[in-house]
Amino acid sequence: MYFIPQASERRLWPPSGEYPVFIHVAWGIIYYRSIGYTLAVKKQKSFVFKCSSCGHEEPKWLGRCPECGEWNTLIETAVNPAGREGLPGLYGGGARSGRALPGSLPLSAVDPQEGSRISSGIPEFDRVLGGGIMKRSAILVGGEPGIGKSTLLLQAAAAAGTRGRVLYVSGEESAGQVRMRADRLGLRNTDRIEIVCSGNLEEIEAILEAVKPALIMVDSAQTLLTAEAGLVPGTVNQMKYCSYALISWIKEHDAALFLVAHVTKDGTISGPKTLEHMVDTVLYFEGAEESTNDGDCRFLRATKNRFGSVDEIGIFTMSERGLSVVEDTGRLFLVRREGELPAGVARAAVLEGSRTLLVEIQALTIPAKGAVSRVFSDKIDSGRVSRIAAALEKHLGLRLSDQDLYVNVAGGIRITEVGVDLALACALYSARTGLPLPAGTSIAGELSLTGEVRPVRRLASRVKAAQNLGFKDFLGPLPESSDTENPAAENGNPGESAKNSETVSGRLRPARDIKSAIHILYGENQ
Repeated sequence: MYFIPQASERRLWPPSGEYPVFIHVAWGIIYYRSIGYTLAVKKQKSFVFKCSSCGHEEPKWLGRCPECGEWNTLIETAVNPAGREGLPGLYGGGARSGRALPGSLPLSAVDPQEGSRISSGIPEFDRVLGGGIMKRSAILVGGEPGIGKSTLLLQAAAAAGTRGRVLYVSGEESAGQVRMRADRLGLRNTDRIEIVCSGNLEEIEAILEAVKPALIMVDSAQTLLTAEAGLVPGTVNQMKYCSYALISWIKEHDAALFLVAHVTKDGTISGPKTLEHMVDTVLYFEGAEESTNDGDCRFLRATKNRFGSVDEIGIFTMSERGLSVVEDTGRLFLVRREGELPAGVARAAVLEGSRTLLVEIQALTIPAKGAVSRVFSDKIDSGRVSRIAAALEKHLGLRLSDQDLYVNVAGGIRITEVGVDLALACALYSARTGLPLPAGTSIAGELSLTGEVRPVRRLASRVKAAQNLGFKDFLGPLPESSDTENPAAENGNPGESAKNSETVSGRLRPARDIKSAIHILYGENQ
């Protein structure tokens, strides 16, 4: 057993006192070897074991992470000699190493042009974004596999109204595959699109510094990878670390970033919820299960938008030539029929952002197969259907509690606006009684639990849209005196406003409650 000198004794080396010579020699060998061993250990410690789930570090491998409790997640990772200085966008590291610390400035001194927009070249895309692509913004686009996310971004990259370069980062496709899709879509201005097929963050950052693009398209966020966050792409740490690095870059270089994201089987964006908080806009690309037009319908919605409304919707059709904008959305969700309507069908005028759409509500009631009735509705919230059915049973005496209710919207569009309540109630009444609704009537209005028909926004715009599509009558709430918010009134044109008011009063058949609405539709016998 070797005797290692204590720290106090090392300071008094060589040992004092009467010791034999071999004691001095042995003690010196042990002392200097201990120093060399310590220095060697410090020098050789260039790897640690980092948890790919939570980022916890351990000096040696463990089967289970002591921080998050996950098994087999500790991966050997190179130690960053720069420490915190190597983190991108943090503590002055990464591409910003050696720069002076930023200073604050008054808000009034900020150049308003820094918040300007650029057009994506796709009108429906600009509508959902709030008027165009905001500079220095990060946009997250999610959707089901094969819905058209990559096609949408590639078309926007070619049509964007910017003179700068566009960098398309593909971690899922090769450059040849992207070129083949661009040729199939017939895209122009592809000379300004730079493509890199890599998910390595360090390589992407180097290309960003060299190209200085105005737009960055990343397909997808789950393929980004950096050694700082582990060796497996798609983990929580990888997505947060890499996304934050790219977002920090665009905030400094007056560019805009698009991130494609995968979705889970529940339809939510895969990965950490933090990613949705980090970006400025979150878009969902949806498809219709069935469609009344020649192509497949696609709907682009915003669930978060710091620079615009989340009520807008973009409508596209998918074909061999890619995504096309739907010019006439009025008849897109109406089924063309000759003669009277089938029982259980109602036409509703609903608002999607600043646009009025005429949609067909279809309802079906059958006796419940069990002791408890069920509601089957995926395009209109099932809770709303149950509430409308309860109001009908309470105020009209129409028994629906022993019926299974099936509700659908033609064209596959999802409706969340309250103005669909009255049309839904009429469709359920028609389905239960077997009496078809008048074919030339469109409906809009909110139905309360007391059976009253409440006013809805932009009633004049709904009536005018229905009139343009050939509907003779419009069933809705009583018009309010303040319901002159049509475009003519807002623009200060009193003559045009009065004309629109006359049109509304001539076409509108107002109802105070659900009883009077049914009376208007079916006459004295109901």
